[in-house]
Amino acid sequence: MLQQNCVHRKPWELAFIAEPEELAGLRRIVRLHLMHWGLHDLIDSAQLCVTEMVSNVITHVGIGTPTELSLLMNGSFLRIEVQDPDLRALPTLLHAADDDEGGRGVRLLDAVAVRWGALIKGDRKVTWCELATGINAPGGHVRNAAVDRAEGVLQLYGVARATDTSIDRGVDKAEAVALIADLLCWARAHGHDADELLESAETRFDRQVGRR
Repeated sequence: MLQQNCVHRKPWELAFIAEPEELAGLRRIVRLHLMHWGLHDLIDSAQLCVTEMVSNVITHVGIGTPTELSLLMNGSFLRIEVQDPDLRALPTLLHAADDDEGGRGVRLLDAVAVRWGALIKGDRKVTWCELATGINAPGGHVRNAAVDRAEGVLQLYGVARATDTSIDRGVDKAEAVALIADLLCWARAHGHDADELLESAETRFDRQVGRR
């Protein structure tokens, strides 16, 4: 049975001051966080959403506004929230002409996100959006053929180690390479760094065969 709750995605938040110079850093943090969560395919969309929501604060509330960014799971959806202290106006989707400057950020948000909105929470305004992840559970991994194959092999390997048995089957070099590639896909889907995995495996291999 494939694991469905094997990636820990703890809600994360960051307080910052809304300034144009902060946008590049926020995009970089979002990228690193989603890589750790195994949600690589959402990085571009999430970065766009964060850029537009924070830019909205800068433009309509003001530079220097105390702001907070949150990433969390809402079921199988990635939820992004940006909080600011201005309660006067909520973001609105404007049906403007393509060459109009106003409302472009909200239109981009509406095009990228599955759903979005704004609400008042105490003395804060929360602008939020949600992106579809393709996973089946909040702690599940992204499914594809390579990851599923690797999951099955890892389960068989765990059984073989526990019972101290082996499968008597010839495996050629091409199959070994394919297996390693699938395992790297598995590592990526579970939020691990593939290069670090390869380095750790090589170090362990050197110890096992006595190579220095």
